[in-house]
Amino acid sequence: MKNRIFKYPVILICLIGLFPIGCSEDLLDVEPVNEYLSSNYFISEGQVYDALIAAYDPVGWSMAYGQWISSVMYGEIRSDNANTGGDSSNNDQPGWQEFDDFTNTNTNLVSQPIYRKNYIGIARANTVIEASKVESEVVDLYKAEAKFLRAYYHFDLFRHFGPIPIVSNVLAPGDNDLSRNSMTEVFEQITTDLEDAIALLPESHSAGEVGRATKGAALALAGKAYLYWADMDGDDPVKFNLAAEKLQQVVDLGVYSLEDDFQSLFGFGVKNLETESVFEAQHSNLFPSDWVWFEGIDGNGIIQLCGIRGLCDAHPDYIAGWGFLLPTESLFNHFKEDDTYRRDVAIADVDELNDEIVASGQSCGVVVDLTQNNPVDYTGYFQEKYANYKSYNGNNVNGGTPELTKDGNTYIIRYADVLLMLAEALHRGAGDDVTAMQYIDVVRERAAGPGDNFGNFVTAQQAMQQYNWSLLELIWYERRAEFACEGDRWYDLVRSGRANASLFEGEKASNFSEQKLWLPISLEEQAVAPNLTEFPDASLF
Repeated sequence: MKNRIFKYPVILICLIGLFPIGCSEDLLDVEPVNEYLSSNYFISEGQVYDALIAAYDPVGWSMAYGQWISSVMYGEIRSDNANTGGDSSNNDQPGWQEFDDFTNTNTNLVSQPIYRKNYIGIARANTVIEASKVESEVVDLYKAEAKFLRAYYHFDLFRHFGPIPIVSNVLAPGDNDLSRNSMTEVFEQITTDLEDAIALLPESHSAGEVGRATKGAALALAGKAYLYWADMDGDDPVKFNLAAEKLQQVVDLGVYSLEDDFQSLFGFGVKNLETESVFEAQHSNLFPSDWVWFEGIDGNGIIQLCGIRGLCDAHPDYIAGWGFLLPTESLFNHFKEDDTYRRDVAIADVDELNDEIVASGQSCGVVVDLTQNNPVDYTGYFQEKYANYKSYNGNNVNGGTPELTKDGNTYIIRYADVLLMLAEALHRGAGDDVTAMQYIDVVRERAAGPGDNFGNFVTAQQAMQQYNWSLLELIWYERRAEFACEGDRWYDLVRSGRANASLFEGEKASNFSEQKLWLPISLEEQAVAPNLTEFPDASLF
């Protein structure tokens, strides 16, 4: 503090030059006691840990640079699972309306924050990996976590933009003229980073460190990456086998299982379940997030954003939200008669909401004020997995905007995802359909409702016979039903080649094209990287 107080008076005296004393070089040459530079940082395990926490931070951003950027939102609204919604103007959040209607261009307001968020995460991860000036087993673990994060951010970029530039080192200020790498190069980078991480990451962390990457998370992400790579590389059975190998290792760890009650996954305050949560985005109410936050808020903005718009105050559990991510009739009708429990966990309608109000002893003249909702996108259905619970009231304990400090976490990989991906990889790789159906049955038994349902649920084999499905068609059914409103739908459609105009109606169908499988890289980004193409060329796949 002494240097900060006297720095400017000393310089001022020397500049004036009117005093009979001289300025000593020693007096001016002071160490920046309260400043850290790259040359005098990362010299302790604690400093490397701080940098690692900064690298984790963008995982949880649901808003950045003034825009909502959730992969949950994008994966649902871009697909046939949901409409954008919002207020009655039909122009609430225009960037998202463009995503929904396939009218977005390289000037869309949201695509650049999605791109920027992930490269900020990559830059921070690279700093942890390269900049440490201390060597220890603890720092090696931090670097393994950073490699997991670098793989995660590259994977998220690929799912949005297709083959993107790989950044695997700390860039100098002038190193901005990047170009796209091929799909093979991107997935090689992702899987190499994950292999390095798997070798060092523990199966679990202490209670105070829950949410950090584990061996199971790295294995599951590697399995998912190989699955995407295999699917988009001509249904490569070798890569499907690699996916199965990694996902089987998650199962063999013996630390995961499905929660008995599907509903319990989405209750208020449910976070980091030891059984089913493999990796999830951490959200917090401990920081005063508000509308002027420049980078990413720490709360889960999706909870308020996707809450039921115009909901009556008498509902016993929910308060009104802003009405985004409205499930489509197509999604509601997707669920078969034996799958209503899973449907009702994901989707509500006005009748259900009214029944809940009546059961609580209350009443409403109007359960949902439809005049507040988007008349074009309104379907009569509302998502419930990211419910806007009344219990979040007062959650902004340290200040900030209440709507932005709701701290429910976001699932990135659940154990059910591991089981269904493993079933798919076994079927499409080695062709082990018997084992694949066993894993599907674990998911289907839980879907029938809490308790022991092994005597009264429709098995995979029975469902295939009843609905005349192939095993792959059953897997696609399960993935859409299990992860409804959680954000995987669009990415599943794209990687499996099933995204096409026939899934949509009206303007959305007519606007769809093969090019729209990927977001264009923004005009802003191309201005600083002239070799960066707006869309990926077919030769990159």
